Amino acid sequence: MDPVKWNKRASLVYAVGIWTMFGGYGYYRYMHKNDPPIQMPMEEEDNRPNVKKYETKHSKTTIVYKENFVPYSTRFLNLFRSTSESSPESPNHEEQK
Repeated sequence: MDPVKWNKRASLVYAVGIWTMFGGYGYYRYMHKNDPPIQMPMEEEDNRPNVKKYETKHSKTTIVYKENFVPYSTRFLNLFRSTSESSPESPNHEEQK
């Protein structure tokens, strides 16, 4: 294998990829230069207690919590907690009798 030929072929592939990327960017800019700006709908105030809103410089996040929702991690821990309390090896088992 000749390294000079390999380098020329790799350079050609790289050049074609770069110019394709530049061409795609130029085409996109040309096709979308007259698009009207996107209008965001006005948001109404939501003062429910299970709604939390976080607003940063770049994003707005609204988190809606379900009422009486138990997190999955708590459910998982309660599953093991209930099985460990009912086992005969637990020290609290004798006190409950």
